[in-house]
Amino acid sequence: MPEKDLEFNKNEDQYKQLVSQLQAKAKKIRLGGGEKKIDEQHQKGKLTARERIAYLIDKDSEFLEIGLFAGDGMYKEVGGCPSAGVVSGIGYIHGRQCVVVANDATVKAGAWFPITAKKNLRAQEVAMENRLPIVYLVDSAGVFLPMQDEIFPDKEHFGRQFRNNAKMSAMGIVQIAAIMGSCVAGGAYLPIMSDEAMIVDKTGSIFLAGSYLVKAAIGEDIDNETLGGATTHCEISGVTDNKFPNDQACLDYIRSLFNKMGHYEKAGFDRSASAPPKEDPKNIYGLMPSDRAKPYDTLDIIKCLVDNSEFDEYKALYGKTLICGTARIDGWAVGIVANQRKVVKSKKGEMQMGGVIYSDSADKAARFIMNCNQRKIPLVFLQDVSGFMVGSKAEHGGIIKDGAKMVNAMANSTVPKFTFMIGNSYGAGNYAMCGKAYDPRLIYAWPSAQIAVMSGASAAKTLLQIRVASLKAQGKEITKDEEAALLKEITDRYNDQLSPYYAASRIWVDGIIDPVYTRAVISMGIEAANHAPVEKFNVGVIQT
Repeated sequence: MPEKDLEFNKNEDQYKQLVSQLQAKAKKIRLGGGEKKIDEQHQKGKLTARERIAYLIDKDSEFLEIGLFAGDGMYKEVGGCPSAGVVSGIGYIHGRQCVVVANDATVKAGAWFPITAKKNLRAQEVAMENRLPIVYLVDSAGVFLPMQDEIFPDKEHFGRQFRNNAKMSAMGIVQIAAIMGSCVAGGAYLPIMSDEAMIVDKTGSIFLAGSYLVKAAIGEDIDNETLGGATTHCEISGVTDNKFPNDQACLDYIRSLFNKMGHYEKAGFDRSASAPPKEDPKNIYGLMPSDRAKPYDTLDIIKCLVDNSEFDEYKALYGKTLICGTARIDGWAVGIVANQRKVVKSKKGEMQMGGVIYSDSADKAARFIMNCNQRKIPLVFLQDVSGFMVGSKAEHGGIIKDGAKMVNAMANSTVPKFTFMIGNSYGAGNYAMCGKAYDPRLIYAWPSAQIAVMSGASAAKTLLQIRVASLKAQGKEITKDEEAALLKEITDRYNDQLSPYYAASRIWVDGIIDPVYTRAVISMGIEAANHAPVEKFNVGVIQT
């Protein structure tokens, strides 16, 4: 067997393990609060959050989940918060794309943790950027009180969602809410600030303060159903518009609303008939090296993702550590900016390391991004980046100026951007390749991703030097064995933070996906983006 085949098989085996771990972890998280809590929901005559979404969206249609791993490994002292206690994503109702947000009552009765607020705001952001209708399936006990200081008062906390409700309404974005369980305190405003609010009889309730708080505050004795049940709000207060006997009837009504909804003005991104790649997307498993320091040809990865494996490269002979070019993905025209991971040689005779952004590659990428904006072509960024080139040669060559030019063009880009962290995502490279701070419409990681300010090895050695110097300043000398133990402790902690799951739990990325699913994410993302008009591109002041 040729050497390459042996290496390919080794890589493939390792990557399949990563994908298997991803699937196992995802399956566990999808259980929310666990089988017992799911049974309790069913005994109350209620569907779970995921069952509600499955019933609401078109049968056999795709649901692109956003934030599945949110909260993963967090809040262990209070029993955790799987998927941040809420399920969100992009789905189809009567063939129309929309955002769905469903509280998961199996997780702490749907209470809001700090990460829950962040995830809800992310779902609203997706709806606002893409002008997508949004459906709220409300079933929440309100703010998780022990952490109220981390969720209540700040700009990006709980209250921001009601501000977004108001803003979306003014933007003409359709908002529909169903009260399918508890809806209390400030949370009561969310459904009522929607265009239409419905409630499920007996299980749904909505009030600013529950019976216990009413008793404590004003001395009134009243039960929750009389205070804020379906009959009260549909027949007396007029707060809700319609009541339904069960979850299914309520969801059927939402579907009927979508069936009569008018159509939208499209942005006009180009799409032709879809074609699968000639190269099998599963080949990616064997192409991504198990040793992340090893080079590979990113063009091979691109050919596994694009229609017919056809890719029109831009400035192929210049700035070779960044690959730029146009292709189609599921029929949609896209511009791709990807880090080349093999070692290349410039015409000036300079050997350039893969995954590093040099002056010439930054210059090329800036021009390509501007071209895509000129032609209304969405951008896809594939990150496997160590950072910008450093040293006197790079500095004297104007790397800061050229890097800034690339960042400027990318940051001001008005066509939708989609980012995938396929390998390393380190330092300023994360920024230049459209990291989270640069408003990609969707951002996902592959299981092979690492996200941090620098690699684990570099960071650990730097942190060790700082720690040892600090101990010496205190008059403490450490042995070689103590230093090795300290290095291991620092390395382990930093490696935990490098993990894509660490990033996904904090919603620095929208999720972690099997590389094979990348095409579907891009396609659904561009379809969503096609709902929103593209603003005029203005690159601003750039250094040439």
